[in-house]
Amino acid sequence: MQDRWTRMLGGALCGAACGAALTLSLTAAQAQTPPAPAKAPAAQSPTVKAVPGKPVLLIGGYDLSALGYQASEYFVNGTATSYRLPGAATGDGQWDVTPAAKADYATRIVVILPTDAAKFNGTVLVEWLNVTGGQDTPADWMVAHREIVRKGYGYVAVSAQKVGVEGGDTPMQAGGKPLKVSSPERYGSLSHPGDAFSYDIFSQAGALLKAPGASGLLGSLMPRRVVALGESQSAAFLTTYVNAVDPLAKVYDGFLVHSRFGSSAAVDGSRMIEGPGAMPKHVRFRRDLRVPVLTVITETDLLGARLSGYHASRQPDTDRLRVWEIAGAAHADGYLFGGSFIDSGLRSNAELARIFVPSTRSMAGAMDKPYNPGMTQHYVVQAALAGLDGWLRSGKAPASTPRLELATGGTEGVAPTLAVDANGLAKGGIRTPWVDVPTMRMTGYGNSGSFVAMLAGVGEAFDAAKLAQLYPQGKADYVGRFDKALDAAIRAGHILPEDRAEIAEIAAINFGAQPQSGPAATPAAH
Repeated sequence: MQDRWTRMLGGALCGAACGAALTLSLTAAQAQTPPAPAKAPAAQSPTVKAVPGKPVLLIGGYDLSALGYQASEYFVNGTATSYRLPGAATGDGQWDVTPAAKADYATRIVVILPTDAAKFNGTVLVEWLNVTGGQDTPADWMVAHREIVRKGYGYVAVSAQKVGVEGGDTPMQAGGKPLKVSSPERYGSLSHPGDAFSYDIFSQAGALLKAPGASGLLGSLMPRRVVALGESQSAAFLTTYVNAVDPLAKVYDGFLVHSRFGSSAAVDGSRMIEGPGAMPKHVRFRRDLRVPVLTVITETDLLGARLSGYHASRQPDTDRLRVWEIAGAAHADGYLFGGSFIDSGLRSNAELARIFVPSTRSMAGAMDKPYNPGMTQHYVVQAALAGLDGWLRSGKAPASTPRLELATGGTEGVAPTLAVDANGLAKGGIRTPWVDVPTMRMTGYGNSGSFVAMLAGVGEAFDAAKLAQLYPQGKADYVGRFDKALDAAIRAGHILPEDRAEIAEIAAINFGAQPQSGPAATPAAH
């Protein structure tokens, strides 16, 4: 169980190690005579086949049926198109691609739906599965599944990239097994032609859900909204999808781009790291977005971790872009390290409280400092999902949010650092009670001791003297202030009202808690 969880976790960590050598810039003559607008590839008609039995996808150590949901798996066979840029990729994301080659593919998708059709809320979330650890990992399901289940979303996981199906080199060698290795009898017939075709494969998956009868994938359900989402490396691919492919494909009604670094994936699907001859270090979303895009950025993503940070990719909000930069959040955290695997929504708050006590040990290795426990990211991403869905339903965008304050950097060539308060917590950004009424220093940076540590941030609990200084009247003083800050975050739309009671009780339970000697919560322990 521990090895399996380590492989799964690896796929959800580190992400956008993408980029590629691209063709030369437009010549002066080409620049003077713009090419005719590209057309989308001819309509494809992939075939869909239901596959009996349990899919290979670690969505959690709990029974979906107890939550009123069920999972089904389908094989999708079709012909996908790759794309090419007429010149080098530019940092503004205004990429006009043209169709290139074609190749046959056979991949799989997993569909998770309410067992009671009356509970379906009309929105289907389509996740680009993360493959950084060598296997498919549903990173956004892991972070936001509580909100997905309680609100009646449909969820579809797409094996869009080659590594998840066939295997291959990954930025993080976590020992994960691709589908054809983990279960050759079940998945031996699958075939992926390479990541250059991943964008169109993802388009075709979304289009199937909008086809009459949703191509049989959703039973009697017909979605009113189909939303794409992806975290880390998948967010890098979605950034390229939004900039280059969405203007042609016109499939998805909105995008949740979660935890991207500064660059994005290569149009040709190669996996080179950013740098000379590869993608620009800093890529913005194109100015003329077709549909709403909400991107969630942690402190780690903003500053960078081996890969360049988002700080120099910043751009103002527009009528179709919202950027949420979360104070006190790390790219990977305690909730990802184990909490998401056991948190079905049916456990007691006392059990959940243990998830959010930091440790120096995780299923992904030891760290020199206790890791970020993850409350900020888990609860705020759930609110981001609700905010995007509400935007699509009403046409009214969430309010723009403050950006995290930088003490240094923000431009090319200047190392960024965050402005912090007297408690060592970031200023600006999305505010939550954990940073405004703190019991620990929570960051998205500053750890060491393993590969994962650079993504895990820090969660250093304050000692008794520090807590007494902050809250002279003790626990009751803390709880009163925390509740006010919690209500402020709910009013701002950054925490959901449904989470209030749980958050408040967990905070009261964990007041004064010190780091654990082992992982906060592991599948093996539950």
